[in-house]
Amino acid sequence: MRRLLNTLYVTLPDVYLSLDGENVVVLQDSEILMRVPLHNLEGIITFGYTGASPALMGACAEKGITLTFLTASGRFLANVTGMEKGNVTLRKTQYRRSDNETESIAIARNILIGKLHNSRWVLERAIRDHALRIDAEKVKRASEQISNSIPLLKQVRTSGELFGIEGEAASRYFSAFNELILHNKKHFYFHSRSRRPPLDNVNAMLSFAYTLLERDATAALCTVGLDPYVGFLHKDRPGRRSLALDLLEELRAPLADRFVLTLINTRQIDSSGFYLKENGAVLMCDDTRKAFLSAWQTRKSEKISHPFLKEKIEWGLVAHAQALLLARTLRGDLDEYPPFLWK
Repeated sequence: MRRLLNTLYVTLPDVYLSLDGENVVVLQDSEILMRVPLHNLEGIITFGYTGASPALMGACAEKGITLTFLTASGRFLANVTGMEKGNVTLRKTQYRRSDNETESIAIARNILIGKLHNSRWVLERAIRDHALRIDAEKVKRASEQISNSIPLLKQVRTSGELFGIEGEAASRYFSAFNELILHNKKHFYFHSRSRRPPLDNVNAMLSFAYTLLERDATAALCTVGLDPYVGFLHKDRPGRRSLALDLLEELRAPLADRFVLTLINTRQIDSSGFYLKENGAVLMCDDTRKAFLSAWQTRKSEKISHPFLKEKIEWGLVAHAQALLLARTLRGDLDEYPPFLWK
């Protein structure tokens, strides 16, 4: 359980939330784990199925506190809200800024600064930890090229320029990605990114990790009242959660990519757990997918220090923190969107 930017996150899956006077009480087997005054909160987000009392739901609705229910794995279920207040204004601001190229680029630029920074430091971490086992010069060149691209982002004026710089940096990053795979390269190798469909074991794992991360980003955006379908970097397309994909960009390398590399390099995933379809797609079998999901939940529970908030939070809450910061940027509480800069 953690309070973050006036939002209470209840991450234990087997607790019940109730109302005691003007306080929300977190109970586990009738034992009180936490008591928080409602007047200190803007939102309550709970992971799990145990639930909350009708009295607490009513109090939250009356006081304008959004009560959000997610599954234990982080999939969005529902919000309990009273009369709509701030979310209408927030979403209208989101829509206006998404339609305004100058304002949209200001947010998209910072998202990509976060992506390139984090991609670079994944490579730098590999050099630091495994310099004698990899082609360190090749990885270093890719890192330097990505680093040189970051100042260019600050000068762009069109979305086309943004995507050009991002595409080149992504190409540099993935050109060195195979060096980060340390074991069983006969079955776990990376030549290039293949998406629809994934054409090898590593791409199958990356695609699945990105899908899980997109789901988490969607839930995070819904909890703060933002529309996950209206983005700033990724533009509108029917059925595409463009803003969730925006939020995903900053976390691809430090969370999803490093997670996949860890599974391979620590031999938690075996090459026998994949199968080839007639169209060339490589997919994980059911047992491998279950092991992947279990390890993903474990990784999300690990704590890091958030570089902007200066607080220790779980990896699984980073998307929620960034969604909160984005909402505050759109409300005018922050001058600009602070990207997640991992190191």
